[in-house]
Amino acid sequence: MIKNIFPTPSDTSKALVRHILELINSSNKEVFNIALSGGSTPALMFDIWADEFSDATPWQRIRFYWVDERCVAPDDSQSNYRMTREHLFNRVPVNPDNVFRIMGENNPEEEAERYSALVARQVPIVEGLPVFDVVLLGAGDDGHTSSIFPGQENLLTTENVYAVGTHPTSGQQRVALTGQPIMRALNIIFLMTGASKAPILQSFADEADSGPAAYIVHHSLREVEIFADEAAAE
Repeated sequence: MIKNIFPTPSDTSKALVRHILELINSSNKEVFNIALSGGSTPALMFDIWADEFSDATPWQRIRFYWVDERCVAPDDSQSNYRMTREHLFNRVPVNPDNVFRIMGENNPEEEAERYSALVARQVPIVEGLPVFDVVLLGAGDDGHTSSIFPGQENLLTTENVYAVGTHPTSGQQRVALTGQPIMRALNIIFLMTGASKAPILQSFADEADSGPAAYIVHHSLREVEIFADEAAAE
């Protein structure tokens, strides 16, 4: 595990954007496949990307996918796609043909199958699973990641690329990238800010797989990188 700690959420987000751009620019690939995380934490990063790094970004080379999506319409306030569109895509010259959203308005099981097939057609396959260049993850206070919640650890080992996860409190269904393709990504990055993330970051350092996020850190094929602010790293 590689920890990158910065004073504030803004500093952390800025460093992460720079890191992603370095990965893209150092690659000789014509297409760079990134799976984006949802939730509230990446919004600041997307704002900074649009405001400060748009001109430095080779938008034509990047294909954007999602790690997970709530089963809602794309204009719903809970939509991860809507959040990314408002904070990033509407403000930069990205080609809409390079943005592949999970259709949360569709039947969840059918959409998981459709999106799995789409990713399999476009992302390089190694040993039967797609290998993203970057998978950007967050971690909930309960230790979940990619809508893989505690008690749904079968999604960490399933052979399906995307599957349906269920929020344990609200019962809301979500289409989620499963553990096996996450752990095979070339670059697995957690973005974590705020004091509420400190126990989760501590769980990464512990040996026990105390939740899905910790499991990813402990079992990934490559070393996981953490971008965190000082509050999360306390």
